[in-house]
Parts: sequence; structure tokens; C-alpha cells
Amino acid sequence: MTETNSAAANRPNFAITGQYVKDLSFEAPGTPQVFSQLNTSPSVEINVDVEAKPFENNMFEVALKFHIKSTFGGQQGFILELVYCALVALNLPQEQVQPALLVEAPRLIFPFARAIVSDVTRDSGFPALMVQPIDFVQLYNQRIQEMAAKQNMPAPTPVEEKAGKKPSKGKAS
Repeated sequence: MTETNSAAANRPNFAITGQYVKDLSFEAPGTPQVFSQLNTSPSVEINVDVEAKPFENNMFEVALKFHIKSTFGGQQGFILELVYCALVALNLPQEQVQPALLVEAPRLIFPFARAIVSDVTRDSGFPALMVQPIDFVQLYNQRIQEMAAKQNMPAPTPVEEKAGKKPSKGKAS
């Protein structure tokens, strides 16, 4: 075995080598008036997206994006935007790259992003927002279906959960 083959064989198949907040924005345009409405049930709209782009040498940046709006008693509460990223090193067959980047990586970094959302909302005077778990398999399959529909092509076979793992229940809009 040559040194090149040996080095490739020793690389991990999948590893998160770093995590970071790339962008964080929080606005509370209805304050302080909205604080008198906090005893009402909030209306919360959460949009989630996942993007992956090449970085260098089998490394990718995976971005988990949240756009969250809330209202309390009809008054604007807060707007929170978060882009939480991971650097992912891959040594996988090509057909496994997209599911690894768009399903497994976001599933692993989601708890960290969720904690940031909770902390920021709580520290801003609002009730802590606990984002429900997201089914990244469903989100990925939905994206594949939409892309196939745009190109008028049959959709590829959806990604399925690994044996022994059940998809997490959650809503991503």
C-alpha cells in the first residue's frame, strides 16, 4: 500500500471537525409593549433550511438555518435568524455524500442550534423557545421531490432511516 492509499484509508468516513455560529440576528420590534402580552399564547412561525457547500479537500460546510417569527396577542414579539454551521470531513462513496451532509450532519448539530435559540429568546425577556426535533430525512426527501418536479424527472429513491433508528418527529416549514 502506498502512502497516499494509506492516508486515505486512515481518514474518518464522517467527522464533524468544527461547529460555529455563522450568523445570528435577534430583533424585538414590539418591546416593551409586547411584554404585557406574554401571558397570551404565542404564535410562532419556524422555517428551517439546510445547505452544504464544499470547503476544501473532502471538507464541507453544512449550514443549518433558522428563521423564526413570533407574535403575542397580535403584537410582534421577536424575529430570530440563526445560521449554525459545521465543518464536516467526508471519506464516503459519492452516493452517500448528500445524505451525510443534508441529513446526518444537521441531525448532529441540531441540539446546539436549538440551545442557542432557547438561550437567546430567554435572555431577551421572552419565554425560552424550545424548537421541536426536526425530521431531517423527511426534509431531505421533500427537497429531492421538489427538485425532481422542477426538472420534470422521476424522483430518486428516498433516503431511509438506518436500521434501528426511527426518524425524529418534528415540523420544518
